[in-house]
Amino acid sequence: MRETQNHETIGCAECTKGVGLEFDFTMAFQPIVNTTSKEVFAQEALVRGMNEEPAGEILGRINDGNRYRFDQACRVEAVQLAAKLNIQSFISINFLPNAVYNPESCIRTTIEAAETFGFPTNRIIFEVTEGEQVTDHVHLREVLQYYRKRGFLTAIDDFGAGYAGLNLLADFQTDLVKLDMGLIRNIDQIKSRQAIVKGMTQVCNDLGIKVIAEGVETYEELSILQSFGIELFQGFYFAKPKFQGLATINNLQK
Repeated sequence: MRETQNHETIGCAECTKGVGLEFDFTMAFQPIVNTTSKEVFAQEALVRGMNEEPAGEILGRINDGNRYRFDQACRVEAVQLAAKLNIQSFISINFLPNAVYNPESCIRTTIEAAETFGFPTNRIIFEVTEGEQVTDHVHLREVLQYYRKRGFLTAIDDFGAGYAGLNLLADFQTDLVKLDMGLIRNIDQIKSRQAIVKGMTQVCNDLGIKVIAEGVETYEELSILQSFGIELFQGFYFAKPKFQGLATINNLQK
């Protein structure tokens, strides 16, 4: 059990039941593939409503009063479903940095869920979206550092779209960077996007960070990204998210 910001206690069992939330939610999974090894690298857990409502409808219900409980419940739901589906790759879980008041306390529910449902903690990636405005960058860096010390991988999502990406990388390097789909769309036709993505990829390579290109929808986009040395991809070209399940993957022939 752990304390919330309001000194309430919360544990894995409570998160599983959604205690303290006035709505239910579940997950869809979308694969991240390695086109060199022809394998699934990870499955990203994406929030959905119980009737397959999109993430935006669920996230629109988050406020200061329920942010922590929602963040914790997301982790438990993702781990529980991953174990049920017997996912053998990494799973990637988005977390809300403004919900993590203390990294040590806030990670305990995740570890408890992994133990309860039998999913290895060393196959969990925590993604922080660059699109969420974080006022305390020092705190975010401490959270990511703590997660890495506990054996989790870390990633910046939507890199190039938001507030903290380059500044965060200058001070602390995550294991992975996911390039924002806005940079990827029609990249085969737009020289400026090609130059920016090439530059970002080189920076990440120099820092020992793996790059994931997300939002890939066409062979032409994939081909030019591969020419930059990128191996990890996510997008409709390979598979759409599967509600409470694992999608059939296209265009990844062995």
